[in-house]
Amino acid sequence: MLSIQNLQAAYGKVEVLHGISLDVPKGKLVTLIGSNGAGKTTTMRAISGMIRPKAGTVTLDGRDITGMDSHRIARAGLAHSPEGRRVFATMSVTDNLLLGAFPRFTGARPKGDVQHDLERAMDLFPRLKERRNQLAGTLSGGEQQMLAMARAVMLNPEVVLLDEPSMGLAPILVDEVFRIITRLKQQGVTMLLVEQFAQAALNVADYGYVLENGSISLHGPANRLRNDPKVVAAYLGGAHAH
Repeated sequence: MLSIQNLQAAYGKVEVLHGISLDVPKGKLVTLIGSNGAGKTTTMRAISGMIRPKAGTVTLDGRDITGMDSHRIARAGLAHSPEGRRVFATMSVTDNLLLGAFPRFTGARPKGDVQHDLERAMDLFPRLKERRNQLAGTLSGGEQQMLAMARAVMLNPEVVLLDEPSMGLAPILVDEVFRIITRLKQQGVTMLLVEQFAQAALNVADYGYVLENGSISLHGPANRLRNDPKVVAAYLGGAHAH
């Protein structure tokens, strides 16, 4: 579904990704874990067209999208919920969600039943339902994070990229975000998740990749990585999976 081969990316002369390869099969949840500065967000940006890869290929459902503009990549069916929850502050929650579906109104994506999907998003994110008429800028950080995730789903995408959905959230909201990710997975949404909480990510994912200094150092089924001594020591704080 989403395939990355030998991806290299740089900021100016500083190479951040040194030729990484990973696959996100249809209907699966794949996670990319690693310490700060390993290149996780750069990977997401290079996939979604926010930065141009130096080398390598990104294919979505067999179509080469490498280096395309991000709006064209979105139209091809890739939704990106970026770190730092960029929402349209002066628009209502409902209008933010409808903006996520914009390519479906222009014919760039299959339209489907937008109203039904809006209701589904509200059911998936009950806090947004309660605040559907509120301006997005008045929401709490956690609610804005949920809005960014819900907006990505409104594209009715082939693949959703979730970049650090738990960043800066209170523990109770982190649990809620992961409950929602689990529900999306149950609905068959294909996802690539970058997450600082490696334990939580590996608990919910099907497959995992470990990124170290811009290279993939380890990958395998999530349940195997959860119990791998190297992963436990480096990313799970010595705490074993429950």
